[in-house]
Amino acid sequence: MTLDHSGYQRQDDGLGELLRYENVAWFENGIVRILDRRVYPKQKRFVHCETVDEVAEAIADMVTQSAGPYTAAGMGMALASWQVKNKSEKRQVEALEYAAHRLSTARPTTSVRMQKITGAALMKAKELLQKGESDLSSHLFQLALDSLERRYRRMSKVGHNLVALFPKKALVMTHCFGETIVGTMIRAAQEQGIEIQLICPETRPYLQGARLTASVASDMGIDVTVITDNMPAAVFSTHPVDVFTTAADAITVEGYVVNKVGTLQIAIAAQYFGIPYYVTGIPDKVRIDDITIETRDPRQVLEIGGIRHTKDAVKGYYPAFDITPPTLVSKIVSDGGVLNPLTLSSYDPPDDANGDFYSGS
Repeated sequence: MTLDHSGYQRQDDGLGELLRYENVAWFENGIVRILDRRVYPKQKRFVHCETVDEVAEAIADMVTQSAGPYTAAGMGMALASWQVKNKSEKRQVEALEYAAHRLSTARPTTSVRMQKITGAALMKAKELLQKGESDLSSHLFQLALDSLERRYRRMSKVGHNLVALFPKKALVMTHCFGETIVGTMIRAAQEQGIEIQLICPETRPYLQGARLTASVASDMGIDVTVITDNMPAAVFSTHPVDVFTTAADAITVEGYVVNKVGTLQIAIAAQYFGIPYYVTGIPDKVRIDDITIETRDPRQVLEIGGIRHTKDAVKGYYPAFDITPPTLVSKIVSDGGVLNPLTLSSYDPPDDANGDFYSGS
């Protein structure tokens, strides 16, 4: 598909390589191409998905993560429509309904958000079919691309609101890979003359902090240091860290933050040392009881890069996310401003029928 943004500046302009639109997820000529974040930056390799099931498997297998799966799901819906183009309306609707379900349930913790992406594509497809359209793939590709552009624009506002809370020279600790907000935070700081130094816990077992967050920071000329996951409290005790910040895979109406496992322990340490914890994102219209914490293959914690480091009888345990209570969160930073996590029940988030706002861990 052709990307034509003539007349205005692309929202990924100036961001790191990982955050360029074509490197997130892209549909073209019957294939969804996804940059494999499991091996980046050691390798720049793309996974090519020729079926909806392969896109769903790529999402489940962490080929892409954070907000990447939302774009992959949208592009997967374009692929589904391409595969049944010019078929009967009944056949196309069946294929797209299957795709919507398969893609939105690829990872359980984010299924509510993913359903907004696939649901919007399904609704658009049905509207077009009723108008007599027979090849919907270009329309659904454009829908996915427009959603990506809107998300970047909104997360740029979040980035500006976040760095407004920073001192002029800020030592900032992150966790995992917050996707768009990492790049937009850095870009906003550079535009506002704020000097940032980043500290990135490595984020086992996929090392997203070391490989992804640190890579984006390096691409954008930021001083970045990687630490192991058991070092945050030690760093807080010996270094003048100004801020701890993460994105979120869910922010509930009660103010709970669901994010990459390890967030909770850093939030506890940050509060002990008097360091504010700022969460970025748009609050969800869900309650904490609506969230299912995904438990991944325990073998993944017993190995790094496919090499096992334990004896065969040793067991592993891998909850992919943890839950941080609002009492440990200083502020929720959204595109509309800075929110109190203890009063989110009174917050009326903007309509997000297309799932444009998300930038998970």
